[in-house]
Amino acid sequence: MSAQSTAEAPKPWEQPWWHVADGQTPVFVHLVAIHTLAVVGIALHPIPGWPVFLVTLALVGLGGLGTTVCYHRALAHRSVRLHAVAEQMLIFAAVFNGSGSPRQWVANHRRHHATSDTPSDISSPRQGGFWWAHIFWLYQIPDSDPARWNADMNKTRYNVWTLLQIPTIVLSVCAGLLLGWAGFFWVGAIRLVYSLHLQCLVNSLTHLGEEGKDHNDSSINIWWLGPFQLTAWGENWHRNHHSDPGSARFGRAWWQTDIGWCAIRALEMVGLAAVVRRGGASAHAAS
Repeated sequence: MSAQSTAEAPKPWEQPWWHVADGQTPVFVHLVAIHTLAVVGIALHPIPGWPVFLVTLALVGLGGLGTTVCYHRALAHRSVRLHAVAEQMLIFAAVFNGSGSPRQWVANHRRHHATSDTPSDISSPRQGGFWWAHIFWLYQIPDSDPARWNADMNKTRYNVWTLLQIPTIVLSVCAGLLLGWAGFFWVGAIRLVYSLHLQCLVNSLTHLGEEGKDHNDSSINIWWLGPFQLTAWGENWHRNHHSDPGSARFGRAWWQTDIGWCAIRALEMVGLAAVVRRGGASAHAAS
């Protein structure tokens, strides 16, 4: 009876969109709140003024760099070693930008690479479709277990951000009030919604290709996604990354803009980073 019930249980991506997995209610509430505030903000302040817009733009860029340089390349794949000060500053930028705590982000990402496009993948459009991979997985499936996926990060400097995540997000939503109500909406919820969807497109849109002959997933490069990411962090070269995940450099050809790699090189030049593995030009990776 138990085995039959388990076999008939719906997969996470077969649930209605409003279904919330155990433990994911805070994520769902956060997503509803920032989307609601963003819609209200656009209605009330469709044109925020240059000061507010430029602050919003700068914070989107810094948050993106925190995610791609620190969370992705340094912590998840260990392709970069960061100075402790630079690491903590970039973690703050990523949490402030809505990327979540470093341990949970890395656990989910390592699981994604280990199980890419299989039923065990936490965010595969091949299993659940575009919207599942884009946003529904954030609250419809339990988080990956950090004890299994990143026991190497069981350290105070990472664990503390699990406790600091909520106050940092509250600060992120409200800090724009220093610039008035337009700042409240644009620097807060509108920025968070924009950053959320531009990062979620890496999970959804860049995994809509056909299964490649040289790797076992559907990752693809999408050149035009970079400009929409404002700083072209390099995450849009997703097939490059999946073909060589240990490389700190995602853009391989000269025309593949990778601001994340440029930031790493800048940090390296002033002694705040050390590249473990640079990667390089590759015909199959740049295809």
